[in-house]
Amino acid sequence: MKKQFALRAYLPVIITGVVVGIAALILTAMGNPKNMGFCIACFERDIAGALGLHSAAVVQYIRPEIIGMVLGALISAVAFKEFRAKSGSSPACRFVLGAFVMIGALVFLGCPLRMVIRLGGGDLTAVAALLGFLAGILVGLVFLKKGFTLGRAYPIRRGEGLMLPGFMVILLCLLLFAPQLLKFSESGPGSMHAPIAVALIAGLAVGVFAQRSRLCMAGGLRDVFLMKDFTLLSGFLAIWITITIGNLVLGSYNLSALSQPVAHSQYLWSFLGMALAGWGSILLGGCPLRQLILSGEGNGDSAVTVFGMIFGAALAHNFGLAGSADSVVDGVYKVGGIKTPGMVAVCIGFVVLLVISLTHLPKKGD
Repeated sequence: MKKQFALRAYLPVIITGVVVGIAALILTAMGNPKNMGFCIACFERDIAGALGLHSAAVVQYIRPEIIGMVLGALISAVAFKEFRAKSGSSPACRFVLGAFVMIGALVFLGCPLRMVIRLGGGDLTAVAALLGFLAGILVGLVFLKKGFTLGRAYPIRRGEGLMLPGFMVILLCLLLFAPQLLKFSESGPGSMHAPIAVALIAGLAVGVFAQRSRLCMAGGLRDVFLMKDFTLLSGFLAIWITITIGNLVLGSYNLSALSQPVAHSQYLWSFLGMALAGWGSILLGGCPLRQLILSGEGNGDSAVTVFGMIFGAALAHNFGLAGSADSVVDGVYKVGGIKTPGMVAVCIGFVVLLVISLTHLPKKGD
């Protein structure tokens, strides 16, 4: 009976991981940057650029995958009567946390999902990020065990829970019917994208499956350390395995730490950037992917977090905080990484997260 129950718990998550992995492989084959079939941080950064929130010309495009994920989660939540409009759990703190999670991710050049996808492509530079993400999770868990909480959310009007899905519909309409109002990259990662219909369908599929399975990498690692529960983490292991097998079959697996697509080899800052993202994700109660799914379920606090991440992406590229990829120029290998402003931003991020962590602990006598 226990084995049957365990299988029922693991199966939806593993299937979701396989779906995400296959979708990422298809999107890459259809035009998305290599090792970037799905990346929440990168795609929200591109959306910020397309809206003119930053001027980095190589990362500007409305990514239908993000739109599809939110709308897919909405469709699934409504269909299974799980749409719950609620908000009020420290929205200002969530906005700030979302911004710093994004900054940390862009220092590394990828969210937790892309970190796994990069590992599945043989990108050894992502190992430092994985270790950093684990470290950030552990720091966040220290505060969770001490009683950290951003407070409870309260029921709100249904229309307020539809704000982010509504925003995504507007983005889709702009992309389809008024692209002249947007900015689009003519070179670089932003210019590399799958056809709109393919990207939207992939996003919808991932949104539906992720909503049903509660897929979340930060939550998966949290559950492993707190409860020895590997259910959610199994989904990301399934993504890793699916991507690895797919790349091997397609002949695109490249086990190396050099010349990986849209990646840099400043390992210390990859570690620290993803440590910041991991800590922030624990405080928020979910990784960037999970925040999109929750917003589709009507969670206004997650919607605020998503807007915070888009704001963080704008900050990162307006003030030179994001990492730059390694490259080969005139036959010479040039190491990318981050500059001093990005290093300062990560350090400030750790201070801000520490302050938020300490000020949201129970008071003596509570």
